Amino acid sequence: MRKYACFFIFLVAVAAAVAATAPDSFRFAVLGDRTGEAEPGVYEQVWPEMATEHPAFVVSVGDTIQGLHIATAEAEWRAFETIRARFRRLPLYLTPGNHDIWSNASERLYVKHAGHNAHYSFDYGRAHFVILDNSRDDQLPAEELEFLEADLRAHAAQPVKVIVSHRPSWLIPVVLRDSHSPLHELAKKYGVRYVIAGHVHQMLHFELQGVTYISAPSSGGHLRSSKKYEDGWFFGHMLAEVHGNEVTLRIHEAKAPHGEGRVSGLSDWGGLRSMENAVGAARP
Repeated sequence: MRKYACFFIFLVAVAAAVAATAPDSFRFAVLGDRTGEAEPGVYEQVWPEMATEHPAFVVSVGDTIQGLHIATAEAEWRAFETIRARFRRLPLYLTPGNHDIWSNASERLYVKHAGHNAHYSFDYGRAHFVILDNSRDDQLPAEELEFLEADLRAHAAQPVKVIVSHRPSWLIPVVLRDSHSPLHELAKKYGVRYVIAGHVHQMLHFELQGVTYISAPSSGGHLRSSKKYEDGWFFGHMLAEVHGNEVTLRIHEAKAPHGEGRVSGLSDWGGLRSMENAVGAARP
């Protein structure tokens, strides 16, 4: 375990150095779920399409392996790392999904392969990212909210703040326009710009009191329901352009054979249709 602790300390040092020298203008990419009845070949296609846009780093919303069985999890992590090896130059920040962590043993394996704890945060230039762990609970556990508040308080001066978790624990409160949920109150209090999740494999977008909530499209996990593009069912990734305090986020559908390569903005996903889709996504 000592070598993993040393590796983690090394990653923290590298992240601090990168944050100190990062430019005010940069791109970062967001990958959706890789697994959850994965569609063969999709994740392997999304990575090179995303890499051609030269993001400074990549954030994954979780479900990196199929998991759920500790006997095969190590081999699945190694298979993922084989795909990842082609793009090693791109820093990757993983978020723990329910397929990645489902037990104490799987959490230890996740930490080993991810190179960081289940929840953590990092800076890049003027942006601050908080990665939360709700892999084993549909809601954000109390300890995650405590970690989030302490972290946001410590980084209050960063003008661009992003929260990422696997499960969209915020989905129903946001759809119901509940401005008093604990997560939203913290996001609003500390000026969080974006709250991003995965898990449902569907593109959804909501605004609530200046906070933007996004469910990322799938990057490989199977598509549920109607599979209609206009309902948010498609494979792809998201790309954010940061210029000072301004952020522009665009959604890139996978190209053929797993999509049509359409590019859209956040304003294309929202309103009543997103609310209807969210109700469907929330059904068991």
